Amino acid sequence: MTQAPDEIMRSVEATLFAAEEPMSVEALAGHLGGLEAPVVREALRDLQAHYEKRGVQLVERGKRWHFETAPDLAHLLRREREQVRRLSRAATEVLAIVAYHEPVSRAEIESIRGVQTAKGTLDVLMEAGWIRMAGRREVPGRPVIYATTPEFLEHFGLSSRRDLPGIDELRAAGLLDPVDEALDAAMQPDEPDDDGEQDDIEDADEFADEDDFSADPNG
Repeated sequence: MTQAPDEIMRSVEATLFAAEEPMSVEALAGHLGGLEAPVVREALRDLQAHYEKRGVQLVERGKRWHFETAPDLAHLLRREREQVRRLSRAATEVLAIVAYHEPVSRAEIESIRGVQTAKGTLDVLMEAGWIRMAGRREVPGRPVIYATTPEFLEHFGLSSRRDLPGIDELRAAGLLDPVDEALDAAMQPDEPDDDGEQDDIEDADEFADEDDFSADPNG
């Protein structure tokens, strides 16, 4: 029996409210009994329009959907609390390089930064859930390559990597100081590829540890 559009929309709404994490169109379609992806996508768009002016909104981050507080009401739910963790300058630089050049190896990160990068710096970003091991590059040594995660997009309010600001925008916002100007080259984005696919990359389930530098985890 074919479900009416309103029933499908209600089912999608209930599923997302109950979900512990954002869900893709394909995951929703499978959860709802194998509905066709275009049908689910249409229901999501209708729901997004319905919630557009409400206290919670339906948003898409990295091709996954979830409900979140409307931006203009976020202050009502914000609690005053001590900042538990603050990224070091090295970690911030590495995160920016991964975001603008992914997938990228540690050697490529070091080439852009001009200094060695401790594996601990990458570990900090992976523990935060913002970068992940994305496979190995098919070159001698087959180095591990890194890419950003859907959690990175969600944390920074980005729908995709195409929403990353350019150098001119960062400079106009006063987010670059004279020292940061040296990172201009690092911030020049490659052509964003939301799927993170390249012909010379092979996904890997297991990764051997890279040679570690005896550097402080904070760079």
